[in-house]
Amino acid sequence: MTGLATTRAIRRYADEAIPEEALAQMLFAATRAPSGSNRQPFRFVVLRDSEVACAAKSLIGASARSMWAHKRRNDGYDTGSGTHHDSPKARMAASMEQYVATFERIPVLVLPILVRFREPYSFEGSSIYPACQNLLLAARALGYGGVLTGWHMTVEGELHELLQLPDNASIAATITLGRPQGAHGPVRRRPMSELVFEDVYGASARWAIDPPGTQFTQAGPPRTTDS
Repeated sequence: MTGLATTRAIRRYADEAIPEEALAQMLFAATRAPSGSNRQPFRFVVLRDSEVACAAKSLIGASARSMWAHKRRNDGYDTGSGTHHDSPKARMAASMEQYVATFERIPVLVLPILVRFREPYSFEGSSIYPACQNLLLAARALGYGGVLTGWHMTVEGELHELLQLPDNASIAATITLGRPQGAHGPVRRRPMSELVFEDVYGASARWAIDPPGTQFTQAGPPRTTDS
């Protein structure tokens, strides 16, 4: 449970390569994930420091900076509490700014690939995203960290050509990995009473009580309860 409760999104990495032995363990964990009918339609393209890897990082880095700049404006990161440098909103903006600015220097980039055997459908993510979570949990257990993003989306066509992906392959995410600058720690989420219901939607389960010492987030939509 400790690993589950302390696997934070890590966006700042030490300038340190990840040993192949550690990568093998992470990817082993990823490949053990469940998938529909056990078809295992997931594949993983690992990008480190080759010429192809550097080209892919450059493409995704440029996309990340553009997408983040758009999100920063649209979500008002520089307004309201974002104008106070010590607010959670301002700290998140600063972290994201550093993350995208140094994207090309990230030690390892993993692209989870969904190989489709039929037309896209709404439930197909269930056959690849558990593998992504396994990868992140394994990284945490080995002293590394990562984060799953969608920075590839605006350059997926270029990446298909660069990485020689088949026509039926879709890039499901962009996962960055490295040795954290800083540390993992308790993740902050909404209380269970706001998220876990029994019998009908909105009826909090009386047994869904967070462990003592749980820390909660103030982020997300406005609260409708006093929880």
